[in-house]
Amino acid sequence: MIFTATAITSSRAGAAALGTCCLILTGCLSDRDAVTSNRFDAETPAATAGPVEPAVPTVRMASSVQVASAAGKYLAGRHARQHRDFGAAAEHFSGALQLETGNAKIRRAAFRSLIAGGRMEAAAVLARQIVKDNDGAAIPNLSIVVEDAVTGATANAEARLKSIPRRGMNTFTVPLLLAWFQAGQGKFEDAAKSLAPLEKVSSFAVLRNLHLGLIQDMAGNVAAAGENFGKAAEAAQSLRVYQAYGNYLERNGRGDEAKALYEKFERENPGTDSFKSTLSRLEKGTKPAPFIRGYRDGLAEVFFNLAGTLSQGRTSELALVYGRLALRLRPDFPLAQVLLAGLLESLDRGQDAVALYRAVGEDSYLYRSAQLRLASLLDDLKRTGEAIALLRSLSEKDRQWFEPLVRLGDLLRSEKKFDEAAGVYSDAMARVGEPDKSHWSLFYARGITYERSNRWPLAEKDFLKALELSPDQPFVLNYLGYSWVDKGLHLGRAQKMIETAVAKRPNDGYIVDSLGWVHYRLGNYRDAVEQLERAVVLRPEDPTINDHLGDAYWRVGRLLEARFQWKRALSLDPEKDQIPLIQKKLNQGLAAAPEKDRRG
Repeated sequence: MIFTATAITSSRAGAAALGTCCLILTGCLSDRDAVTSNRFDAETPAATAGPVEPAVPTVRMASSVQVASAAGKYLAGRHARQHRDFGAAAEHFSGALQLETGNAKIRRAAFRSLIAGGRMEAAAVLARQIVKDNDGAAIPNLSIVVEDAVTGATANAEARLKSIPRRGMNTFTVPLLLAWFQAGQGKFEDAAKSLAPLEKVSSFAVLRNLHLGLIQDMAGNVAAAGENFGKAAEAAQSLRVYQAYGNYLERNGRGDEAKALYEKFERENPGTDSFKSTLSRLEKGTKPAPFIRGYRDGLAEVFFNLAGTLSQGRTSELALVYGRLALRLRPDFPLAQVLLAGLLESLDRGQDAVALYRAVGEDSYLYRSAQLRLASLLDDLKRTGEAIALLRSLSEKDRQWFEPLVRLGDLLRSEKKFDEAAGVYSDAMARVGEPDKSHWSLFYARGITYERSNRWPLAEKDFLKALELSPDQPFVLNYLGYSWVDKGLHLGRAQKMIETAVAKRPNDGYIVDSLGWVHYRLGNYRDAVEQLERAVVLRPEDPTINDHLGDAYWRVGRLLEARFQWKRALSLDPEKDQIPLIQKKLNQGLAAAPEKDRRG
């Protein structure tokens, strides 16, 4: 079976993939830490015996109307929070707290929603109230520390960090933050001592070496900084480590070493273009600005590193909080903006993510990817007109950049505007120039639009070109093979192509369906049933696969099962032109197969 959903390299997995690129190290957290650290208020051991989310609090007020109001607001806040609508949750919980000012449970709920929603100053006000009753509350303490950094109260922040119990995530969070506050006060030796305990734990050593290198670089200790950057880069193939080390090398007249580092990362991470703009700038001889502009940037880096790590597990909401803290310290932090936007998307808060993608500046190397992700998100949010306008604008701004046109073609194709999509893909090809193997997907995508608009000779030519560029690409093998089978062309060659595709993607229901259908068209009905039954298991909700299985059942004499499959196909919203054909089969069955095809 052929499928027209976008199955090319420019997929919408960009946010997750970008989060992976942002990851500083893996294995930083044990499973236990990752789970327990999801408690935002990190209460004392005696207080953590109960559930994290409290039941409706007992409200003791004189007026029954007020009682109902406070309880209602609290319940509304819980409902909003369950749907990750942190803004609405914060409003409801804050309203309940105004009516029940002494209720600690409501205060914690309001704090969590305020900080997750990015209302950092308001969250810090509640945080100061929370720590009066629970001086070990982790996230409230960190919220206060961040506000102290914003206001320049570094000594207060240092004192608070020294008092926070070092358990769970604070085992490595506190030393990193403490070191940066000490560096901000010019106490570089103290900063190095604060980071020393992290070197004893192998999973923390990369963070220690990275941040010690950054602090030494800020202090002007060039040799020591280079040594620690080198240790971090040797231990972890991390984008962020390589960026920091390369930045250091470039600024210290070691551009050739920086180039080799960037190229090494790209070789070891095929498909990435993380250093494309960096290499372009390096070739022009333009030196970069310092990686860290001051201690606040260093603090933001800590929270970003942790958010990137947490985003890989089942702790998206906690990762969101750390991302918010990073942006509070450094509002113009493109990596944190993109990571946070991706996290919000994963939490079904696409509307909130839009603003973060738009906030990425044009001077950032992430600007292009953020704009493309924004276009995809707008389309997901049913704001397709805005997505199209954005992609057209991007393609006009830079007439050498073909990717916006590819995305525009994909969008138009998903809207079934096949003729228009084909023209857009052709414009993209003109910008590409001489294609190489990485451009197979562009010919594949245009071939789909030609096939869907009944221009088969052009479609076949593009599919064959895609296979010339990428000979064993399973999607192309499947699409072209299925099309030939459906048209009764080159059946033997089509079968071999589809068998190759199945071998490469054995659990792809569409491709398995294609193999079943080629057996059907060749009259091998028992083999067709075997493959199509497996395809239905893999893709039970696809009308075409169910319809194909019905046909195969009929040919082997399983008439009741055939009619069941056709009825099921009708219930799964098939293409409009297929509905009367399926209804006819339900009423009349299939005509007798040609004599040469009776091999069941």
